[in-house]
Amino acid sequence: MTAAPGTVQHGYERNCRELERWLAAASDADLRRLSAGTRWTNEELLFHMVFGYMVVQALLPLVRFFGVLPRPFSRAFAWILNAGTAPFDVVNYLGSKAAARFFNRRRMAAKLLRVTRSLERRMGRETAAAMGRGMSFPDRWDPFFTPWMSLADVYAYPIQHFDFHSTQLSLGHGTGP
Repeated sequence: MTAAPGTVQHGYERNCRELERWLAAASDADLRRLSAGTRWTNEELLFHMVFGYMVVQALLPLVRFFGVLPRPFSRAFAWILNAGTAPFDVVNYLGSKAAARFFNRRRMAAKLLRVTRSLERRMGRETAAAMGRGMSFPDRWDPFFTPWMSLADVYAYPIQHFDFHSTQLSLGHGTGP
């Protein structure tokens, strides 16, 4: 089934198709080449793009938890996380380098498909009230994290993250974004 254009589900499907297309067309040399504007190779960057979806799975319980608490609780939590931006950046970089060795070209498309299907199932069970609740976010951690994000924003986040990083791929002729 194909989701309606403009929906979060449509974005998930589009990202899955794009990843599959890039991986199918990329040579080993393409994947080992440095990406444009990052220190990752194309394969590491592709995993990082998939990881953006995996992060959402971890964020959902936090947003649900903080979404029912008074806002000062999540503001304090976001402030603490923002204070740890430098260590987060190191872990984010090295984690994607290391994880791309396992979730490599042979595994990452299947992983993205499993994660997006899981997110779609969860999203389908959310109430309108739950989708409107949210929390403060560490907006220094990612350009697409805003100071406050609803559950709906969090479900949409990985599409923005994926699309942004797709412009940094330096794959061979005809295989880039």
